[in-house]
Amino acid sequence: MGMAILAAAQEPPRSEIDINRFIAELFPIPPDDSEELYETLLQLYASPLDLNAVNPDDLAALFILSEKQLRSFFEYRAKAGALLSLYELQAIPEFDIYTIRRLLPFVTISAKAVSIHDALKNPGQHFLMLRSGKLLEQQKGFAPLDSNANSITRYQGPPFNGYLRYRNARNGAYSFGITLEKDSGEEIWHWNAGRQIFGIDYTSFHVQISDRGKLKNLIIGDFQMQAGQGMVMGAGFSLGKGSEVIRSVYHSTTGLKPYTSATEANFFRGIAASWSFARRTDITLLFSRTKRDATQGPDSIRSSITTSLPITGYHRTPSEIEKHNVLREQNIGLHLIHKLAAQKGQFGITMLHTGYDSFIRKRDLPYNRYEFSGRQNLIVGLHGDYRWQNIHFFSEAAISGSGGTGAIAGLIASAGRKLDFSAMARHYARNFHTFYGNPISEATRPINERGAYAGIRWSPSRKWQWSAYFDYFRFPWLKFQVDKPSRGFDYFVHLLWKPSKRLNAYWLFHEKHKQINDPAAEDNDPALIHSVKRTAVFNIDYEIPLKCAFRTRLQYGGLKNAHSKGSNGFTIVQDVSWHLSKLEVSARAAFFKTDDYDSRQYVYEKDVLYAFSIPAYYNTGTRHFLMLRYAVSKQLKIWLRWSQTRYSDIEKISSGLNEIEGNKRSDAKLQVMYQF
Repeated sequence: MGMAILAAAQEPPRSEIDINRFIAELFPIPPDDSEELYETLLQLYASPLDLNAVNPDDLAALFILSEKQLRSFFEYRAKAGALLSLYELQAIPEFDIYTIRRLLPFVTISAKAVSIHDALKNPGQHFLMLRSGKLLEQQKGFAPLDSNANSITRYQGPPFNGYLRYRNARNGAYSFGITLEKDSGEEIWHWNAGRQIFGIDYTSFHVQISDRGKLKNLIIGDFQMQAGQGMVMGAGFSLGKGSEVIRSVYHSTTGLKPYTSATEANFFRGIAASWSFARRTDITLLFSRTKRDATQGPDSIRSSITTSLPITGYHRTPSEIEKHNVLREQNIGLHLIHKLAAQKGQFGITMLHTGYDSFIRKRDLPYNRYEFSGRQNLIVGLHGDYRWQNIHFFSEAAISGSGGTGAIAGLIASAGRKLDFSAMARHYARNFHTFYGNPISEATRPINERGAYAGIRWSPSRKWQWSAYFDYFRFPWLKFQVDKPSRGFDYFVHLLWKPSKRLNAYWLFHEKHKQINDPAAEDNDPALIHSVKRTAVFNIDYEIPLKCAFRTRLQYGGLKNAHSKGSNGFTIVQDVSWHLSKLEVSARAAFFKTDDYDSRQYVYEKDVLYAFSIPAYYNTGTRHFLMLRYAVSKQLKIWLRWSQTRYSDIEKISSGLNEIEGNKRSDAKLQVMYQF
C-alpha cells in the first residue's frame, strides 16, 4: 500500500483509445449492432468511471473484469478504503498488468464532489468537432436524370456528409452536448419544427446534472435507459455473442445515460430523473415525446395506418423524405431498484408505456400474425441478481400488453483463478412486444425465440487463454423467408496467446447452423433445409508503445446449404501505425476474394476519433486506406482519411441510386477537433 501512496501524486497517462481495436478484441466477428456497441463503449470512455464511487454493474459493463476480479476489487475497497491512485490497482489480488492496461482508459479516481459552478470551471471534457466526407466517384443518385432510364428520381441534396459534435462535461457533475448530422444526398437545410426537423437533417441534444445529493441523475433532451437484462429498456447494450463468452450474457443496470449517437432511432427525447429516496433504493421516472420515421398509407378501415418503422436514418429521395418523422411516439416509464448490502446484488421493477398517434399494423402475411398491432403497448418487467462467493445469478421476466411473456435466467461463475463459465436460458413468446428492450437473442429482436447458451474460458497461464461457447435456439413460429417453425445452433472457439506486452495473437472458428426455406419446395407445401455458415480468423498484433504497431489478419468465410455448392471467400489484411512527435500515420492494405456476396467478409478498420468503419469485402479486389492525425497544438487536432476499394471482376458497384460506373469506390474524410 505504501507504494500506491507514494505514486498518488502522479497518475498513469490516459491514452487515446482505439475503440475499433477494443471492439475487435471483444467481438472479432462483428455483431449486427456494431454501431450501437461502438457508441456504448465510446460513452464509457468519454465518461470514465470513478473507482471510489463505482458499483459492480458499472464496472461489469466494461467487459474487462472477471467475476472473481470484480469480487476482489470490492473486497479490497471495503477493507482499504478509498483508492488514492490508479497505481494502487497493482495491489489488488487477481489483477494482472494486462487487465490493468485494458482497464485504465475507462476509469479514474476523482476528487471529492464539487459544486456545478466549480465543475464548470474545470470540465473533464470540453470540445468541438467537425467532420465531413464524400464518395469520390459519382453515384447514380447524383447524376442527371436520363430520359432512357426507368428511374425518375435523384437524391435531393449534395454528395458530401456533415457532422458536428459539441460536448462540455465533468464526470459526476454535469454534461451538455449537441450532435448535428446529415448524410450524403440529404438536403443541407430543411426546417419543419412540427416534425422535429431543425434545419440539419438530424439534431440531438442533452443537458444532464448528476450526483447532487439525493438527485442521482437529471437529463433533459435525448437519453437512453438500461435496466435489468434489457427486457423492457436496454437500448445500446445488447452486445450479442463474441469472444467475450462470459460477461456478454449479463447486462448491467447502468441507468440513465445521455444519448450522443448519430444513429437516428432507439432513444428517448424528453425528461428523466433518478432519485435516491432511501439508503439503497432509487426510483427513475421518464417522459418522452418524439417523432419517428414511418411508412404510412390508407387501408379499408382507417384513413391512415403505419406499416413499418424504418431506422436507416436516410432522407435523400422524395419517398424517404415523406417518411421522415411523421409518427408521434410518447413514452412514460418507471424503474424502481433496491440494492442489497455489501454489493451482493439488487432487484427491481421496470414499466414502460408507449403510445402512437397512428394505428400500427404490419403487412398481412403469415409470419407477421403475432406482431404488434394497435396504438399503445404496456410492458412490465421484474429483474434481480445476486452474488454468492464467485457465482453471480441473474434473471428478468416481463409481460407485454398482448399477454406475451419474455424471460432470461443465467449465471456467471469463477472456479479458481483459471476457469470461468457462464450459462443462460431465454424465452421470448411469439406475441411478446418490447420496443426498447434489447436482451441477448439470436434474432434481431427478442420475439418468437427460445434458446440456451453456455460459455467457458480457461486461462492455464498468463500467456494462454482458451474460450468457447455453444448456443441452441428455436423459433416456434414463422419468420421472414422461413415458412415453418425452425431451429439452429452455433458454436465458437477462440485461442489467445499473449507472450508479452508487445505481442499477442489469436485464432478463432465460428460455425452457425440454421434452417431456411427450400427453394425447390412447392409454394403450397413449404419445406426447410439446413444452412451452414463458417468463419475462421488468425490475427497477430505487435506493438512498440508510442512508436509503431503492426497487425496481420487472415480471414475465411463460407456459406452452404443442401442445394448449393457453397459460397466461400477469404481476405488478407495488413495494418500499420506509426507514432511521431505530432503526427500519427495509419494504413491498411488488404486483398480479398469471395465467390459472391453471400461469402462477404467484414473487417474492422481504424477510423477518425468518434467514427466507426466496418466495410464488406466481396468478389475479388483490394482495399486500402491511409489516415493522418496531426496535433497542431495541445488543443487542435486534424484527421485526414482516404480509403479505396478496387474490384477486378466487376464493372458496376452496387445498384439503384447507389450504383457506381466502374470498378473502384473511394472515400475521403476530414475531421477537426478543438479542445477548449
